[in-house]
Amino acid sequence: MAGTKRSRTTEQGGATPPTELPFTGDPEADALLAADPMALLIGFLLDQQVTVQKAFSGPLELRRRVGTLDAKAIAGMDPDRLDAAFRERPALHRFPGNMARRTRDLAEAIAREYDGDPRRIWTDAADARTLRARLLALPGIGEMKAATILGILVNRYGVRPPGWEDVVPRHPTLADVDSAERLAEYQSGKRAHKAQMREAAKG
Repeated sequence: MAGTKRSRTTEQGGATPPTELPFTGDPEADALLAADPMALLIGFLLDQQVTVQKAFSGPLELRRRVGTLDAKAIAGMDPDRLDAAFRERPALHRFPGNMARRTRDLAEAIAREYDGDPRRIWTDAADARTLRARLLALPGIGEMKAATILGILVNRYGVRPPGWEDVVPRHPTLADVDSAERLAEYQSGKRAHKAQMREAAKG
């Protein structure tokens, strides 16, 4: 991860945050991902068994359907209303019911542990290992997703708590995507890697 090491996070006076994270091709959705950390976390939650574009467009469409992405509001929402919002055509995910439940679980965790403010996941973290552990403790965020979120925080937001060099991924991830062209390259490389893995499994 290139760049000069900084010891303070963006929220504490670091680099200017991006105006968009170009993961969807929709300027409004990309801007929301950059501006609202809850949108970004929900996007990562949805990022499985659908395209990157579909997953990260989900937060904007969910906000349109329920009126908010506030963690406390979603945590306190009627589960049937949230489920219906995910199932409304076009469905927000290939598995709308499951993802509605997971989104509620994520919102409940952030409401409970961080008083509804997802930024506190990193602004209150004493060091990078603590930040990584906090991400892994979130429902729906596993090792690969946590590593990518760490990469985005480091690369795009200047969030660099002590020890960040030891926890950021060393392989290409969405954290390296800063344009539509880079996204296409990333997805092409990912498809090629999966094809290689399938061929190796056959052998």
